[in-house]
Amino acid sequence: MNESQLILADFLPKKLSSVQTIGLQDIDLEKLFQASKQKSTKDIIYLYIHPEIEKVLKSILQKLEIIKAAGGLVKNGEGEYLFIHRLGKWDLPKGKVENNEKMKEAAVREVEEECGIRINYLGSKLQTTYHTYTMRGKLVLKQTNWYEMGVNKSPKLIPQTEEDITEARWIAKGDFGVVLENTYPLIAHIIQGV
Repeated sequence: MNESQLILADFLPKKLSSVQTIGLQDIDLEKLFQASKQKSTKDIIYLYIHPEIEKVLKSILQKLEIIKAAGGLVKNGEGEYLFIHRLGKWDLPKGKVENNEKMKEAAVREVEEECGIRINYLGSKLQTTYHTYTMRGKLVLKQTNWYEMGVNKSPKLIPQTEEDITEARWIAKGDFGVVLENTYPLIAHIIQGV
């Protein structure tokens, strides 16, 4: 939700800062989304803990339009990772899953289209993330499956400008600071696991 996060868990996560615990009645994504637009609530982590968190998540998902997407964390032969710069922020390549398309297939297709490369290796699913935004005045939830991917050597990147991608770049793990300074919390979480 903008720069804020909602964490649903069945345990108390460690190492969280700026946490605000909330009750079930407070999990109104529309209200949380609107609150996350205010500077005073920017970067807040909302935390809800429940022993049957899967049921809570299913209940929340039933109330929203869900857009499925897939993308990749791509490593090249020199150990660098692929990032794109879109709409003023660093991101990982991803996109919407087409009708009757498998998530893994969509992930590879989107990475190849957005960066002008050919994926040589598709690994396991790393994680699934969720983020909210408004589309035609309605709150939607994007569910993205992220996959480990690889390419041989270090191919030239061609950013897909019609998707508002202004740059595609290979970045070494030691230089992730440039990304972390200007990315989304979910992307930061994904790359911190590298």
